Amino acid sequence: MDLAEAFRNHREKIISKWVDYTLSTYKSSSFFTKERDKFANPVGGNVRESLTKLFTLLSKGEDSKEYTQPLEQIMSIRSVQEFTPSQAVAPINAVKHITREVLAADKERKHLVGELYDFEFAVDLAVLSAFDIYMQYRERLYQVRINEIRSGSHILTDSKCPSNLLPDDNNKVFRKVNGN
Repeated sequence: MDLAEAFRNHREKIISKWVDYTLSTYKSSSFFTKERDKFANPVGGNVRESLTKLFTLLSKGEDSKEYTQPLEQIMSIRSVQEFTPSQAVAPINAVKHITREVLAADKERKHLVGELYDFEFAVDLAVLSAFDIYMQYRERLYQVRINEIRSGSHILTDSKCPSNLLPDDNNKVFRKVNGN
């Protein structure tokens, strides 16, 4: 029995644990783990999809350039949420520990834990790529914010009500017209 066969046999279990761990990092983790519909739960659906693709690539020893698409899929979501950079990329690294745990629990494949070096190295490369992608998305987000401030459009998106922007005299007129 080789490592590739072990990955095939335990694929679903590893991915399921990995997805559960990743979704547990969110504040609404119970909703994300229970709701399976991708349209009702786009975060959970995208996490499942991207981690499934990424595990397939990692377990087959694909080139690290191939990791970009699934990593972008998950990092684009995590970059707009309240995660620090380390919190955003930490779930990518978790697959190493999950894989070791699953293989160690299987008496027939326990000996394969020692052969995970290449897999774990690939995961390390994926973590570094995820960090780069996360930072690119954060840079874009901050650039959009700077452009909003420069153009003045932040006034429309950040204020509670556009009428609050009117000078006090205009607010009095507005209130009289509306009967306030």
